Amino acid sequence: MRHQKAGRKFGRNAAQRNAMLRQLSIAMILHERITTTESKAKELRPIVEKLVTIARQDTPANRHLVKSRLDNDLATAKLFEVIAPRFEAAPGGYTRIARLGTRRGDAATLALIEFVD
Repeated sequence: MRHQKAGRKFGRNAAQRNAMLRQLSIAMILHERITTTESKAKELRPIVEKLVTIARQDTPANRHLVKSRLDNDLATAKLFEVIAPRFEAAPGGYTRIARLGTRRGDAATLALIEFVD
């Protein structure tokens, strides 16, 4: 039984799931909005919001921590220099998810996840 088991598996093993969420996080930071399935957007939201919270304090240790989680220099730089300064005064809630309807091929519910301005 799966009682008290949080999180979605997406039909992948842990390494594939972590890689998928890492790439979605990088795309979200670089493009500031992405279209994906609703369930992937709901799993991505806490990951990205925690990265923004870490990036609000620009220290070498925090840069190293974010770089280790993203493994992308461009996304790390943009997060610290462009995105995090926008949310200095905000206590949280840096992203929004908007439903877009269903995908024609498999009827998956699509959603737009973006940073709030």
